[in-house]
Amino acid sequence: MPEELGENIEIVSTETPAEHSDFTDTMIECVECRVEFVWTAGEQAFFADKNLGNPPKRCRECKKAKTNRMEAIISAKAAGKKFIVAMPVRCEDCGKQTTVPFYPSQGRPVFCRPCFDAKNSLAAGASNNS
Repeated sequence: MPEELGENIEIVSTETPAEHSDFTDTMIECVECRVEFVWTAGEQAFFADKNLGNPPKRCRECKKAKTNRMEAIISAKAAGKKFIVAMPVRCEDCGKQTTVPFYPSQGRPVFCRPCFDAKNSLAAGASNNS
């Protein structure tokens, strides 16, 4: 290295402002499929750099599926068509596989028609007896 440049060299860090060493890989349970996934230290540093305060809720596969659902709804609306939903789910009570005409909310139980009707008739009977 030529001597005249020696004093003018500045060392620039290649680390991001939130260094990866500040974070450790964390396991998170997906709110949709209930499978644990890894939120890596690098992803956490990215979230910190972008000032994103909340960790991800969904694994990559569920996030991609949600994005695809939203795109399908938007394109159906743009085309003037009604978007019909049939989501496969497992009944919270009996465990039977069924479909529902909505996207289940995070963490809320979903029931097949017979279990749903049974719960509603019990609730209606209890409110009539009060």
